[in-house]
Amino acid sequence: MDKDPLLQTRPQDQSLDVLILAAGLGTRMKSARAKVLHELGGLPLITYVCRAAASLNPKKIYVVVGHEAADVERAVETEVGDRAEFVTQSEQRGTGDAVMAARKLLEDSESVVLVLSGDVPLIHSETLKNFIEKHRASGAACTILSVRLENPTGYGRIVRDEGSQFIRIVEQKDAISEEQQIKEINSGIYCFASRKLFAALERVKPTNKQGEYYLTDVPQILLSDGEKVDVYLHGDARED
Repeated sequence: MDKDPLLQTRPQDQSLDVLILAAGLGTRMKSARAKVLHELGGLPLITYVCRAAASLNPKKIYVVVGHEAADVERAVETEVGDRAEFVTQSEQRGTGDAVMAARKLLEDSESVVLVLSGDVPLIHSETLKNFIEKHRASGAACTILSVRLENPTGYGRIVRDEGSQFIRIVEQKDAISEEQQIKEINSGIYCFASRKLFAALERVKPTNKQGEYYLTDVPQILLSDGEKVDVYLHGDARED
């Protein structure tokens, strides 16, 4: 009997796809511009993210666009050319909805999917390489990149049990007072096993105060299914 090809693909042999979330407005910046088009050092924020992504030699770089899509696409193509493919999130309904926009392109892949936010310009390619290596070595369905901040206000918190094992991510606006004291935050950078990611996304519900589909619900769903979820605590918060 032939073995399932998924079982024959060792984690360290899986190809890499990168998914960059770049559809949102700069609401925290009190700006009507797409947040990834704000500049640092004379270049759009997303330019730096694309540069880091390209250094990983992924099979493909997928970019989810929405606000000012044409300008975002132009900025991406200037940096990575035809290595990028674009998908549109027609209505901004949260990060889970943004990832779901790329479902047809990724759900049948056997790849590792690295999810990046398009507005994190200081992330180093070496950090991402180490993160991906940890994910592949662990065999986890999901690995989350976290950092500790002295002032974590505004960020989703990493909730752990008494044995320091991951339980869930809670967003700032949904966190109770005890959870708001947690200093370990979610960077918004993840590695997923592609098929498991989209199977879990189907079950995400907009039950939060924002009425949005949170990608941050996916790790807890995977955990409840008995899947392994890891957290990679990175030492340098300045990259986020």
